[in-house]
Amino acid sequence: MAAMVLADVNSKSWDKSVKHDFLKQCKSFVNDNKLWTPGPKSLKQAFYDLCSVVSKGHVKQEQAVSVITDLCDYKKEVPLLLVDVFSIFDIETTCSEDKQERDRFISLVSAVEGLIAPTVFKERLDFDTLENVGLISSRQQYQAKYVKTKTRLFYKQMKFNLLREENEGYAKLVVELNQEITEKITPLQVIENLKSLIGCFDLDPNRVLDILLESFENRPEHDQFYIPMFREYVSEPKTLCNIMGFKFKFYASEETPQSLYKMAAVLLENGLVDLDLLYPHLSPADSKIWEFHEKDVNNAKAHARKLNIVSLADKTEDKKTDEEAIIDVHSTNQKLGLCGELLQFGCWSSVKQILDRLPEFFATSYRPVTMKLCETVHKMMETFYRENCGIPKKILKGKIKQDKKVPQVNSYRELHLQVFSILRYLGPYTAYDPVLIAKIIRLGKTFMSKRQDGGITPEDDIAYYGFLNMLDEVLLPSMSVLANNCCLSEELWSFLKLYPYELRYRLYGNWKNDTYSQHSKLICIRADCLEKAKYIMKRLSKENVKPSGRQLGKLSHSNPGVLFEYVLSQIQRYDNFIGPVVDSLKYLTSLSYDVLAYCIIEAVANPDRDRMKHDDTNISLWLQSLANFAGSICRKYTVELAGLMQYVANQLKAGKSFDLLILREIVQKMAGVEMSEEITNDQLEAMSGGELLRQEGGYFTQVRNTKKSSTRLKDTLLEHDLALSLCLLMAQQRDGVIFHESAAGHLKLVGKLYDQCQDTLVQFGSFLSMQLSTEEFVKRLPSVDTLIMSYNVPADAAFFLCRTQYAYAINLKYDELRKIDKANKQTSSQQKTQRYIEASEGVMEPVINSIRPVYNAKVWDDLSPYFFVTFWSLSVYDLAVPTSVYEKQKHSLDSQINTIEDNKDLPQSKKKKEKERCTTLLEKLKDEEKKQSEHVQRVHSRLKAQKEQWFISRSTKNETITQFLQLCIFPRCCFTASDAVYCAKFIHILHDLKTPNFSTLICYDRIFCDITFTVTSCTENEAHRYGRFLCAALDTIMRWHSERKIYEKECASYPGFVTVFRKGADSVNKADQLDFENYRHVCHKWHFRITKAMVACLESGNYIQIRNALIVLTKILPNYPKITQFGQALERRVDRLRQDEKEKRPDIYALAMGYSGLLKGKKTTWVAENEFHQKDNKAQAKVQAAKGGMATPTRKAADEAKSGKQNEVKLKDNKDSKDPKEKKLNEKKEVKTDVKVKTEKKNDDKKELVNGTSKEKDSSKEKVEKKEKLKEEKKEKNKEEKKEKNRDKEEKKNKEDKKDKSSKEDKRAKESKHKDVSDTVVKEERHDSPRETKAKEDHKDRREKERQEKHDKTLKRSYTPDHDHKETEGREKEVHRMEKSSSHTHHSPEISKCHSDERDVKRRKLDSPTGSKERRRSQSKDTHKRTPSPVPEVDRHRERDKERKDRKRQDWEDDVNHEEVKKRKSLEPSSSRSSHSKINGDTEKHLKRRESDSKSEVHLVKKEPHEATDDSPPRSKSRSTQESKVVKVKKDRDSVEESPTRVKTKEKSKKSDKERNRDKSSSSSKKSKK
Repeated sequence: MAAMVLADVNSKSWDKSVKHDFLKQCKSFVNDNKLWTPGPKSLKQAFYDLCSVVSKGHVKQEQAVSVITDLCDYKKEVPLLLVDVFSIFDIETTCSEDKQERDRFISLVSAVEGLIAPTVFKERLDFDTLENVGLISSRQQYQAKYVKTKTRLFYKQMKFNLLREENEGYAKLVVELNQEITEKITPLQVIENLKSLIGCFDLDPNRVLDILLESFENRPEHDQFYIPMFREYVSEPKTLCNIMGFKFKFYASEETPQSLYKMAAVLLENGLVDLDLLYPHLSPADSKIWEFHEKDVNNAKAHARKLNIVSLADKTEDKKTDEEAIIDVHSTNQKLGLCGELLQFGCWSSVKQILDRLPEFFATSYRPVTMKLCETVHKMMETFYRENCGIPKKILKGKIKQDKKVPQVNSYRELHLQVFSILRYLGPYTAYDPVLIAKIIRLGKTFMSKRQDGGITPEDDIAYYGFLNMLDEVLLPSMSVLANNCCLSEELWSFLKLYPYELRYRLYGNWKNDTYSQHSKLICIRADCLEKAKYIMKRLSKENVKPSGRQLGKLSHSNPGVLFEYVLSQIQRYDNFIGPVVDSLKYLTSLSYDVLAYCIIEAVANPDRDRMKHDDTNISLWLQSLANFAGSICRKYTVELAGLMQYVANQLKAGKSFDLLILREIVQKMAGVEMSEEITNDQLEAMSGGELLRQEGGYFTQVRNTKKSSTRLKDTLLEHDLALSLCLLMAQQRDGVIFHESAAGHLKLVGKLYDQCQDTLVQFGSFLSMQLSTEEFVKRLPSVDTLIMSYNVPADAAFFLCRTQYAYAINLKYDELRKIDKANKQTSSQQKTQRYIEASEGVMEPVINSIRPVYNAKVWDDLSPYFFVTFWSLSVYDLAVPTSVYEKQKHSLDSQINTIEDNKDLPQSKKKKEKERCTTLLEKLKDEEKKQSEHVQRVHSRLKAQKEQWFISRSTKNETITQFLQLCIFPRCCFTASDAVYCAKFIHILHDLKTPNFSTLICYDRIFCDITFTVTSCTENEAHRYGRFLCAALDTIMRWHSERKIYEKECASYPGFVTVFRKGADSVNKADQLDFENYRHVCHKWHFRITKAMVACLESGNYIQIRNALIVLTKILPNYPKITQFGQALERRVDRLRQDEKEKRPDIYALAMGYSGLLKGKKTTWVAENEFHQKDNKAQAKVQAAKGGMATPTRKAADEAKSGKQNEVKLKDNKDSKDPKEKKLNEKKEVKTDVKVKTEKKNDDKKELVNGTSKEKDSSKEKVEKKEKLKEEKKEKNKEEKKEKNRDKEEKKNKEDKKDKSSKEDKRAKESKHKDVSDTVVKEERHDSPRETKAKEDHKDRREKERQEKHDKTLKRSYTPDHDHKETEGREKEVHRMEKSSSHTHHSPEISKCHSDERDVKRRKLDSPTGSKERRRSQSKDTHKRTPSPVPEVDRHRERDKERKDRKRQDWEDDVNHEEVKKRKSLEPSSSRSSHSKINGDTEKHLKRRESDSKSEVHLVKKEPHEATDDSPPRSKSRSTQESKVVKVKKDRDSVEESPTRVKTKEKSKKSDKERNRDKSSSSSKKSKK
């Protein structure tokens, strides 16, 4: 501002306005106290600007002097400020080159000389300026005088007398200071005396101060007298600090006296000494202390490493100590000594400053300092502790010694702010004072209990986190330093358990993983603990569990985390350690058990460990061992379970199901609920009984002493709301494990994880149903529709969880209705049953209404929701009473009672107690059996009353059965083993109840006809359950198969066995029952279908298919196989599988070995096929008699009898036929089959046909070569015989055909009327006319050609060597179709085509899982429209002539078909054709075997020539090619692919055979024309 005023100023403008403004501005600076303030807006800057304008000549000197005069008069301090400005300007002008400016400045200074004292000028201005101004006469003289004065003042020391120089004065001083201090003597008097002594004897003041300090050091109790003296005597604290530092340095190399520490503490307390000034004088230096600390830490780490290294050197070498001297910086440390004395006076602030400069816990590692800190804490909180410790006042004896120097704590807030801050510096060394630890723990317990009750103010609530910090930094680390103090460990647990487990586990984690690495002492403690743990674990065994357990218990009191980490690492390596370790841990404290639970979770959740084995298909053994150990620990000891349960739940939330193994083991060990697929049939039957029967006979081990452990588990789950959460998470994870967790994993692993989720869900649900009261369970469980729709729980799991709820609700409603009846005195059995039905309907009606929108409305067209809910809401307990198991258990208890009575060694009291226990248990079993039998009767009555509503007749029975199997049977039969038995029993009950619109025959037919896909889609455990279901179903059908009386009693008149007779195209269908023999045929067909499916699975090469097939076969072994041929076929496949998988897949090999042994034991129960069911053997016997017993039933005929193609069952034999022409037809068929059998016997490959009635071909190479030579020798001999036989055969056939032509119309009429030709069929369909069947066959052939062309195109594009299972099945179906067409060659064209088409249609309808009602109805309508009238004889001759003319065209088409086959085979790569060449073992042997098979096949093809002549009936299209395909596909059943050499030999043989057949047919036609 002043610069702005003086800008562009001159002498003229100065007087007008500038002077006034400048003065005003300067006065404002003075008034605003900006006199000495630096900056542009200050008085100093204004003076500087004024000097500047004067020196430049803009303002006259007189004008400036007047202004300065006014300002000097205005304020006294202005002259001093002005001199400061002159000194600055003096320097600037001296350096300037402008002399005029310098002269103007000097004249200005001379002008104001009178305003300012000359001494001020002399202090601040330069010597030259002073000389120019005239203040000094000579510059040189003044400078010499200045130097002399400065030397005299600052460098010349006054001489004072020391003690040896002035004895008298110092003697008087000592007397004065050591006189008796009374009230009359005051510190001021003594100070005055000291001053007079100093002045009189010229005593050194510093020496006097030193003597004064020594006097105070000897009499520290008179601090109130000496402190005022020091305040008066010492003018600068620095002087006192230096003298104190001199005293401390004197004792640097020896022990410092305690009195010196005390004096220094008092002076620091009263502020006479500054700690920052005194600290540098204390020894040792901080650098040495830090060096010592680092060395100590390194030594501790070296000690830990040394204990972990196995040293083979001599131990005496290790005992040598270092030659270097070890300096202990604690004993001679003056800083620590000063800290101790400061704590005596309560100077915590000074102590804190010292501790902060030292390494962490360095000072507190020195025991005297630690004890004084603990003593200080005791003094601070003693009063507060007695008020809040929770101990009665009578126990707390003694008076409180209060120290006024130490502040007292009166609230939890003050405790947090003052005491806890001191305890943090103590850290783990608080262990030196266990009493202090106990006090802190008790205060913490009181605080937590008050906090839970709401008795803590918001201000004091801050102590909650303070106590957590104390646990983390002080209490838990102190436990590691304490030596085996189990009492303090229990005291600490009583405080820790008040915190939730999440905070506790965080504290344990810091204690175990971080704390031990922060302190050198704890590093050594950890290493020593590990060494002791290794020593104990090496010697632990079953024999020394108690002594080893005591040693482990002592270690666990102080260092549980370190100990359990090593113990768990040993358990993960050696699972046989689990038993001894569990038994040895009975001496642990509660805190140790809690830390053990945390260590288990930490070990399981270790991210560095792989949960899978190296093959990535099995769970690692370490995880299994940990789960087993966790279950055993939780059962035997009181361990906190919430952490483990929550960990499993969190893993499920994250989509990981590996850790379900822990939950499974815990539930199994604590509650005794086992889940095993190896359960026996007796145990499985016991599981269908009551709770007591399940405990006694349903588990592998008797469930005893699990009441307390199961209650603990239940309480934990309910307290943390984990019961329902775990169920829902497991149910969701079960179906999501395939897609989310292991989508890229091996199928074996996926199946195991799925099974683990499933089994654990069932196990956990069973535990909840047993332990939770139904009311508790119902409160927490949502409804079924909520579970399915909202929580995405599958229906099977949802009903499994809700099933107990429904039973409880029904019984509750039933009891209410019973009470009403009792009040009305109505208690008849019928009324009870009616009440139960009403109760069940009332409870289930809301469930039925809620389940309707869950599924599509079309589902309820086939099944009613009443039936669906009834099926899923019941269990095995509701269907049947396991009477045999009840009797077995009662007999066992009776025998126990007898054994107890016979035992004379038992004391009488114990004998009585055991007898009472057994008797009570026996009575309970009887009551339970009675209750269950009454319950089962009520349930059966309910089912009988509701059966009319179950199956709605809106669709066909086939579609109804499809929905029933899809929504009910298949989901539930694979859920549990009990559910598998339940499904089989429920089907039987549906049959026994005569349920309307339910076909038992169709149901079983759909179950057994093709089980390949079902077996393939199962996991391992599901295969066990599915096998049990099939075994139970087979048990039922084989019991009906065993005797005619049983069948007629239980099946003959039941609607489930109603079939439809087909009596021609125009006749009306009539319902009738399936008789016993036809039922046996159906059973044979089911057995054949099972064999076919099992063989396909065993030969697939797929691991899952093979494993599941072996499991299912093992489960159904009691009822399958029953026929020798099927058993031998399975035995060959299993033996071959056993040889192939011995070195490849050990688990498959083990299953095959086990099943093979079991199968051999069942051979004695096998029966021949004719004993299993009656076959058409009368006509065959006649032909045998005519031919000399040469003919036997062909294998093809046997195959037809086995398969029961398309559900056809012959009702009567041909023996009742009275038509001689029909008998001749049968004889003709038998003769032809005899010829085929004879050629097949000559064929060396008869051992590999489907029936497999002969033994395996010898595997040695020499035998194969010999057989091939014999075949080649016999070939030429047999050629002529074959030609002669073929000629005879053609002549006989021509004669018989001529005779048949005249009587075909009569025979057709008889066949339409005769019952022998009518077929019993399971399906509700009717016969097609011959012309319609022919049209269907043509359409089918066209579709087959189109499909084959598409297949050829895909082969040309790309060919994959791996064959799908569907292709194999399609090939087998094609084989059966060809077999049918080739086996009916003796019929007329119309009849043969009619029958073959009927079989194909039936087979397709039975094999298809679902059918379309609209398609069937449209087909039936079209059939009625297209049905022709009977064909006259003339039209038949015309048709025969037309077919005779087209014979050459048919032969040409056959050749074209062969050429297509040849091209298709040539396109296949050789690797694909030989991909399965090793399926039977040796490769060379298999190739030679194939070559022999190809040669034998050539013979078979040659024996099927064209038999067409002029008079012979026309054959079906490309029949010769079909017959050759039959033989080829049969060979493919043992070998999926053929070698290229074999294909070539077959094609050559087919070509030559066709050429011969064409020659023969042409020659025979010429003869007939002549």
